[in-house]
Amino acid sequence: MAKTALVVGASGIVGSATAALLVDGGWTVHGLARRSVEQEGVQPVTADLQDAEATRAALSDVHPDAVFITTWLRQDSEAENIRVNSAMVRNLLNGLPKPGGPRHVALVTGLKHYLGPFEAYGKGSLPQTPFREEQGRLDVENFYYAQEDELFAAAQRDGFTWSVHRPHTVIGKAVGNAMNMGTTLAVYATICREIGRPFTFPGSAAQWNGLTDMTDARQLARQLLWATETEAAHDEAFNIVNGDVFRWSWMWGRIADWFGVEAAPFDGIVRPLEQQMADDAGVWREIAAREGLAEPNLDRLASPWHTDADLGRPIEVVTDMGKSRRLGFTAYQATDDAFFDLFAQLRADRLIP
Repeated sequence: MAKTALVVGASGIVGSATAALLVDGGWTVHGLARRSVEQEGVQPVTADLQDAEATRAALSDVHPDAVFITTWLRQDSEAENIRVNSAMVRNLLNGLPKPGGPRHVALVTGLKHYLGPFEAYGKGSLPQTPFREEQGRLDVENFYYAQEDELFAAAQRDGFTWSVHRPHTVIGKAVGNAMNMGTTLAVYATICREIGRPFTFPGSAAQWNGLTDMTDARQLARQLLWATETEAAHDEAFNIVNGDVFRWSWMWGRIADWFGVEAAPFDGIVRPLEQQMADDAGVWREIAAREGLAEPNLDRLASPWHTDADLGRPIEVVTDMGKSRRLGFTAYQATDDAFFDLFAQLRADRLIP
């Protein structure tokens, strides 16, 4: 396979990690985002995927062998999520130059495939954990399903292969990202240390005591590339997590130690970060000014609502990766090291002190 890629959502956590892996592997990489991407080795493509004609024009000179779709736009309702995000996938795939379109298109979705959309998150009749790819769709409207349907229809029409990738909560760096637990926890720990606030687990007893897993963005990028280059992985959907499991009762102390704060005892009461951090914007501006940080706007670093959704779930969530393992994907990433690597990168980039 020739090595030209289009990474859609290149400024995000998954997109930037995927672009970096491809560049390191010698690919020619085009990075599409609404604002111009500044990443070493990535050729920026600026487009709003909600605008079909503008997308077609922006892609007129881009001829990728592989496309990696790593973006979505959060809306106020699931009906709007479906309308907007399915149109974005449709506009992208319709806008690629033809003939001679991509050979493979990889779509990143997530475990809401099994848990349901935010409006019905973790409610109703859910499949038994660990989640397995063959468990299929829930009987509920879900923008992930709408995105998949657009992918499948375009693949049948245009003759490319596809893969779908379902990560758990993703650990990685991006500023202005809507779903960013790692940076959110880093900012929260920094504020706790600054003002002497207890470093309090915000979630449920089920998450504190139960087993869970997560996905390093670099691990996801490895699977995206593997599926693109592995014929047996074509036209398949895969779960993707780091390969370890842990309990937050253990991980919370690990994170606290990294930041030099003491983890507060967990008393079983849910204390959402969205409430704890509601008035923290001014504190963060003061920290950023004193320490010379690159981003003084708390809203561009932290996404408490998303961290609360994950850590507040009333059920244990673990993910099976047997399908890709049997086909030869053997990459592994320890989750505590994934957090520590991210925190070190945030500090090096002057995003936290």
